[in-house]
Amino acid sequence: MKLTFLVPPCYDNKFPAERSAGCTRVVYPMINIYELTAAATARDIAGWEVAFEDFVFSPGRSAEFDFFLASDNSDAYAIWTVNLSLESDIEAIGHIRATHPDTPVILLGPGATHYIRKALVDRNVYVVRGEPELTLVELLDNLAGKPDAIPTDEIRGLSYIGENGEVRNNPSRPLNTDLDALPFPARDLLGSHVYHNPKLKTGPYTTMFTSRNCPFRCIYCVPSSLTFAREIEFGRDHPGRKPTIGFRSIESVEKELDQLASEGYKAIGFMDDNFIWNEERTAEICRIMRKHGMVWGCQARVDAITEPIAKMLGESGCRYVDLGIESFDPAILEYIRKGITPEDIYRAVGLLKKYGVPVKLNVLIGSSPLETRETVRHTLREAKRLKVDQVMFNIVSPFPGTDYYKVCKENGWIKGGEYRPTDVQHDSILNLPNISADEMERLLFRNNLSYFLSPSFVLKQVRRFSSWSEFKAAFKALRIKLFH
Repeated sequence: MKLTFLVPPCYDNKFPAERSAGCTRVVYPMINIYELTAAATARDIAGWEVAFEDFVFSPGRSAEFDFFLASDNSDAYAIWTVNLSLESDIEAIGHIRATHPDTPVILLGPGATHYIRKALVDRNVYVVRGEPELTLVELLDNLAGKPDAIPTDEIRGLSYIGENGEVRNNPSRPLNTDLDALPFPARDLLGSHVYHNPKLKTGPYTTMFTSRNCPFRCIYCVPSSLTFAREIEFGRDHPGRKPTIGFRSIESVEKELDQLASEGYKAIGFMDDNFIWNEERTAEICRIMRKHGMVWGCQARVDAITEPIAKMLGESGCRYVDLGIESFDPAILEYIRKGITPEDIYRAVGLLKKYGVPVKLNVLIGSSPLETRETVRHTLREAKRLKVDQVMFNIVSPFPGTDYYKVCKENGWIKGGEYRPTDVQHDSILNLPNISADEMERLLFRNNLSYFLSPSFVLKQVRRFSSWSEFKAAFKALRIKLFH
């Protein structure tokens, strides 16, 4: 039995959705480590032949997608879908049906997990909700007709259309507490595709994770697309609560990094929603990175940066730390339940700079009804004053399933009255009490121009490139970020 994971072409005449983080459109091609883990599970545990076809990385148009489908013999297809891609993915299913009217299509990811009814376009579409791996194995066993397969109506975490045309939502699946039991992502399926991360400026590059989920309660937060799918599903049975954090053992992390080093990888982006938990765990991972001489980066909270941690990051090849700060306004930070102060930001940045660790600040415009033009400008001024390596400005989107969505919905701040998927790098659907959607979009564009085209930023970045190809990839990403 053959299962093909598809990244369909984009049918909405926009840049394709980025499916790993899940809330933006593609600036530079990203490895969807969550999809590749599901693919490895299908192959290594369920025993299916697995293929991967990406019509975004190798810019495939609809005609090429149709040509592929016409000659393909897969027994099932799988698509990792996010809010920004769902409508386009549904159109892609229509193209699949033109040549494969009865072939099962399996949708994974937060888009399908939330919009179950919209995703189930026919009886041969299945939605694997939340954390996908174990549900996917049971579904594939069922589709393969294995004698001991679990019946469709007993597969936890599965939604489908029943015999009478009704949507069937089976009970949720308990969270996987043994992440070490999962196979390593099936990176071999990527074939000759070569990925780059402009923040690391070297390769070959890949991503990996060492934990799942984040315990903090920021009102707006949509972490990775996998975490968002887990939170949506978990929240249905446990309103107001978040899934528990899952950790891989250091032994499992080291084994995967040993394998990646042997395969020639030189750069790693850790995709954990929150990578730094304590000094002991961080020290162990830094030890492994030093052993292999890899460069790497991660995401962390500013209140996790201690002097020993900053020192070990600097000594182990860490080439970026993404810090989600959102604002330098203390009232906004308190409203959004960020759990930090401006002083925490200054301290963390100072420590990382002291030990030579490049810093990227993530700023989120409109994360609170307290936002004004002046608070946005103040945040830009403070970000520039810190002279970090990069600042990324985005506009908050009130994702369904977050507390901020409820607040915005109740107060009538959402344009048109209801959420619609937007690219947080460019667009707003919120008219807040003190700042409109149009004003936020103008401020975002001006902030980006002011920051990314400043002589100090350009000079700093150019000095870090080691090849012309790296420069071209970064320039292309910047052009898309600013003008697409």
